[in-house]
Amino acid sequence: MRKEQVKMSLKNTKTWSRVLVPVLLLCCVSYYYSHFFLQSLPCKTCMVVGNGFAIKNTSLGSAINKYDIVIRLNDAPVRGYEADVGNKTTMRLFYPESASYNPSIHNDPDTLMVLVPFKQQDVRWLKEILYNEKRIRKGFWKPPPEIWLGKTSHIRILDPYFLQQTASRMLHLPLNTPPKTNQIPAHPTTGILAIYVALNYCDVIHIAGFGYPESKDLKHPIHYYGYDTMKSMKNSYHNLSHEVKALKRLEDSGAVVYLHPHS
Repeated sequence: MRKEQVKMSLKNTKTWSRVLVPVLLLCCVSYYYSHFFLQSLPCKTCMVVGNGFAIKNTSLGSAINKYDIVIRLNDAPVRGYEADVGNKTTMRLFYPESASYNPSIHNDPDTLMVLVPFKQQDVRWLKEILYNEKRIRKGFWKPPPEIWLGKTSHIRILDPYFLQQTASRMLHLPLNTPPKTNQIPAHPTTGILAIYVALNYCDVIHIAGFGYPESKDLKHPIHYYGYDTMKSMKNSYHNLSHEVKALKRLEDSGAVVYLHPHS
């Protein structure tokens, strides 16, 4: 290797060290505190609230609020939907594209905001927010918030181990794509990932708001809020059939219990 190349290599190493070390420290600290926080909870009953249309008009809100742990997903709102989904939130799993710029609107003051690092850019986004660095928008399928008002003390990063285990053990998805292809591997939804996390920490797990409409009408809404329809899932990177089968296995084994009728 030429002297100039050695200098450039060392320069790149130092640059990456400056970028990665704060993130790695953040990951380690976040995992340490979130792990012991979860272990210290009584965790008698856990509720994972999905965003599906199935929970609409169920009037489950008061029942959901009685669980010890309530896990919510992405930017799903609670204000205005309390009758069906409740308003208690112990933790919320999200990723940059699904982040609400002001988490306090639809969460409790002590809600843990758990970042799911689906890709490297997700951790970079959080680092840029926390260290007030220049925002790099490249690498996201949807622009994430450039200003995020989450409390630093309530931020956690989910260990990528849970992603790997959910994909391989629960959904039986291939972790690698064929070489020399542009194929993007299917990855778990935030919902099925939240259920896997609950299976690792909770004694009793109930779920609501999971499942997709049986109707083949692409105009059928998929969430209890907003205007997204089944059409938006047409080119999804999620393998919904694998998730349906996984949920069926969990239900049949008694590992999870639905709070409402479902397809």
